[in-house]
Formats: sequence, structure tokens, C-alpha cells
Amino acid sequence: MKRHILVTEKKAAIAAIARALDFPSWFGQNLDALHDSLSDLSWLPEGEYVLVVPADLDPSVAEVLRDAARRTAGSGERTLRVVRTER
Repeated sequence: MKRHILVTEKKAAIAAIARALDFPSWFGQNLDALHDSLSDLSWLPEGEYVLVVPADLDPSVAEVLRDAARRTAGSGERTLRVVRTER
């Protein structure tokens, strides 16, 4: 599944990612919750999930995405891939 995240500001980006991946109702709308959710993905069907984000995405959100992608890379069941683009 591929989803485009078109916002760059931290709060809006977190909300857009949560909507794009249909996060569970318990999602806390902050960086820690984002990291926990992206590192787990257990509520989603197996497969690869690709987030296309702007190159100028808030650096703290970008770091969470990078770390979550690294953590899920070896799982084989549900993986997150992040692609940065100039829009």
C-alpha cells in the first residue's frame, strides 16, 4: 500500500500518517506514539507499506520514520518503506 503525505509541519504530518495507515483508536498523536505504532504495524494486513513524504518534512518526524523503517525491514511480514520527494 502506498500513501502520500503532503504536509511538512510536525502535528499535521503525524495526523496525516495516522490517517494514511488507519492507526488504531489508541494512537496518542505524538512522536512516541508514532514511533510505537510504526514499529509494530500489527493491526495491518501483511505486506509492504510505503509512505511518500516531502523532503522538507519536520526533522523529528523524519527521524521517527527512518527508525521505524529500519526496525521493520527485517520482519518480513509488515514492512515500512519511506520515500522522500520534492513533491
